[in-house]
Amino acid sequence: METISRTKIVDVLKSDAFGTTVNVRGWVRTRRGSKQVNFIALNDGSTINNVQIVVDVDQLGEEFLKPITTGACISVNGLLVESQGKGQSAEIQATEIEIYGTADPATYPLQKKGHSMEFLREIAHLRPRTNTFGAVFRIRHHMAIAIHQFFHDKGFFYFHTPIITASDCEGAGQMFQVTTQNLYELEKDENGSILYDKDFFGKPTSLTVSGQLEGELAAMALGAIYTFGPTFRAENSNTPRHLAEFWMIEPEVAFNEIKENMDLAEDFIKYCVQWALDNCSDDVKFLNDMFDKGLIERLESVLKDEFVRLPYTEGIAILEGAVAKGHKFEFPIYWGADLASEHERYLVEEHFKRPVILTDYPKEIKAFYMKQNDDGKTVRAMDVLFPKIGEIIGGSQREEDYDKLLTRATEMGLPEKDIWWYLDTRRFGTAPHAGFGLGFERLLLFVTGMTNIRDVIPFPRTPKNAEF
Repeated sequence: METISRTKIVDVLKSDAFGTTVNVRGWVRTRRGSKQVNFIALNDGSTINNVQIVVDVDQLGEEFLKPITTGACISVNGLLVESQGKGQSAEIQATEIEIYGTADPATYPLQKKGHSMEFLREIAHLRPRTNTFGAVFRIRHHMAIAIHQFFHDKGFFYFHTPIITASDCEGAGQMFQVTTQNLYELEKDENGSILYDKDFFGKPTSLTVSGQLEGELAAMALGAIYTFGPTFRAENSNTPRHLAEFWMIEPEVAFNEIKENMDLAEDFIKYCVQWALDNCSDDVKFLNDMFDKGLIERLESVLKDEFVRLPYTEGIAILEGAVAKGHKFEFPIYWGADLASEHERYLVEEHFKRPVILTDYPKEIKAFYMKQNDDGKTVRAMDVLFPKIGEIIGGSQREEDYDKLLTRATEMGLPEKDIWWYLDTRRFGTAPHAGFGLGFERLLLFVTGMTNIRDVIPFPRTPKNAEF
């Protein structure tokens, strides 16, 4: 077969260099046709769209074409011509085909029919070859680019915080332990406590639940930073909204207070949504048409409205009013309750009909590092609530007062010896600062219209599941 440099299908479909010979390589979606002419739909992952390969059966031979079935991988040389059919402007008249790899129709699981999301999770190693997951993972890439671009343009520095840590940022306790010890022969002291002296780090360590505390250290030197990396939660939450391993974006900004923090969160999320509409239009349109007919409309609605800024106490009053009028919630609502997803979605989807930033939560249900308000009861927390998702961003102004922070940490059972380095930023040149965390997969749920968080990450990690 003549060697011609490969052209990606995304570029072929935009080309008007008709009459030239091109080479495309990819995986066969379908082959159909008659005794005289076959049509192969070929996709190489560069776009949701396939290129049509027109094959003269006599020229290449019926026997030769037999192994070219759904899933096979081929290289095609051919003439780029204007397409006669609807839907694409260019197609390729094949002159030579090389078969790289076949896919036996009896065993290749992605035959041309609808597959359930549950089934596709069982073959996560092959599901990127479907239209749906090709679209989702291209959008995932674009969202990552948008995030870096947004912060870079605003003068933030990308800061890498450790994945292995000895601190529990959220005080949640649900962390994956990291050890090199033989779990069958753990040495213990006379009280039955495990001895960590011989372990790799000489003390208990875990996979991080957040890069925030280290991010604050960086903001106290570089001014404005963001983290973007994997985080881990060992909570046994088998829900469509939770993963044990997920990616987080955490900006932290010196001299920002709660208002600037809310402004940044709103600007950031609107930038990402606009980026998806501008740069992923084919993939977003496919997901809109196939999965979620309201997707594009919902993305555009987020851009046009200012987010509501609502104190927690007022939010509770609205929800209590809804209950009084007969609205049924599964979980009870009262001042001091941590809102469930159903409460968040009621405020966003039914009451205000746009995103809501809820602020000033009771201090009892929030982390130790949040700045306390003068009322002694609430803290300067903020959660951004979105349609269909609920909470998509959580953040706060941080407590910059050393004594208040230490008192709160002690109240919540965090020993000073574990966070002395964090407290030091309040001893040496403390400053007001604020930040937030965005779960990357939650953003992707919103932008793709997918309904299960396992379907926006290539290989989901959930309770009892670490396949692939």
